[in-house]
Amino acid sequence: MSRHVLKLPDLGEGTVAAEIVAWRVKPGDVVAEDDVLVEVMTDKAAVEVPSPVSGKVISTNGNPGESVPVGSELIVFETLESAGSRDAGAGTVTAVAGPTSTPVSAHGPVPARGAVSANGAQSGRQSGNGVQPHSRVQGRERAAEQGVHVAERAGRVATSPAIRRRAHQAGIDLSQIQGSGPNGRIVREDLDAFVARRPDRERHHGKPAAPHAPVPAPVAGPTEEIKIIGIRRLIAQKMSEAKRNIPHFAYVEEIDVTELEALRRHLNAGEPAALSYLPFLAAALVRVLEEFPQCNATYDADRGVIIRHRAVHLGVATQTPDGLKVPVVRDAQQRSLWELASEMKRVTDAARSGTAKREELIGSTITVSSLGKLGGIASTPIINSPEVAIVGVNRAVERPVVIGGAIAVRRMMNLSSSFDHRFVDGYDAAAMIHALKERLEHPATIFIGR
Repeated sequence: MSRHVLKLPDLGEGTVAAEIVAWRVKPGDVVAEDDVLVEVMTDKAAVEVPSPVSGKVISTNGNPGESVPVGSELIVFETLESAGSRDAGAGTVTAVAGPTSTPVSAHGPVPARGAVSANGAQSGRQSGNGVQPHSRVQGRERAAEQGVHVAERAGRVATSPAIRRRAHQAGIDLSQIQGSGPNGRIVREDLDAFVARRPDRERHHGKPAAPHAPVPAPVAGPTEEIKIIGIRRLIAQKMSEAKRNIPHFAYVEEIDVTELEALRRHLNAGEPAALSYLPFLAAALVRVLEEFPQCNATYDADRGVIIRHRAVHLGVATQTPDGLKVPVVRDAQQRSLWELASEMKRVTDAARSGTAKREELIGSTITVSSLGKLGGIASTPIINSPEVAIVGVNRAVERPVVIGGAIAVRRMMNLSSSFDHRFVDGYDAAAMIHALKERLEHPATIFIGR
């Protein structure tokens, strides 16, 4: 008998910790090699961690919703193999995860059973808003070694991205640390030891510790506490980051959709799959974006670059049992009205049922949103970062309007849009929505050239 300690692997992309979403085992359980032990979530993906050995679970570390640092003890096994039968470093699963990842055991990659992307969507069992499909953690030891050599040639300190990020957050100059790894590479233990040696005032950058927040007074009556974890936590984080980092310019335009409604009813006659307003909006939006390419773009904050896309990969904000997801209709500019309707239904149904593939939940360049009959009069949709624009459909109602000096009953609807004011000027945003209004009010122009 021997004990085997599994530590939380380095999931790459600057990840320093992961949130425990759900344990699949408990102390006393007997597991086989490659059995899934725990599901964890980072800002990039949700990953199921498999067992590197067969044995009995002695203890686990962390409860659902808690954040566990990379490299910390995750689970302890009692195994039948001798301590010397594995390499010295086998106690820690070593992996680097990208946006698409595969669980990695001590013996190499094993099939993933679930993961969620940062976009807020998923496939398989579960997902979120971005949040995405089950993916796999792939080891990149060769890439890591190449990164070390490149860093050495450039005169940079040799270490991993995770350690470099931790040092940056703590205000530590890595050149002050003596690395104990190969060729002087700084490993996690070197950073931990350096932090422990620093005076307390330096660890806090000379600032006094923040006072504890006051404990809220208990609320009278029965209550229910719901821990924000997993997909819901990721959705909350994405929404907060979008509102905090993006200066939203909101614009609402009133549209007379009487003619569009007549066309919609005519096309739906005898058809099993009825057309909603969204396929018409998508078809019109594709044509309008030819004139306003700055709105069909994404912002790469790391490089400080706006990327304008020729193809329109249309995100469709979709409410699901797991929260808001944004499945994607790819190459919307190449699809007919009926193809747009069919593909929208297919990807939104897949998102709601949790069967959407990863590529169906990432990579949108602009998003449309609709609350259907609950659309209200107006709304202020939140931009689906890293996009720069989102267009929302509100409820269509019949009401009296003045046309040519006479009162007439028309079917009216508002379009509520938001733009990233850093990259889309207010004039251009208004001009784009006005152009969209023109096509929707005269629906024949959706299907003919300019």
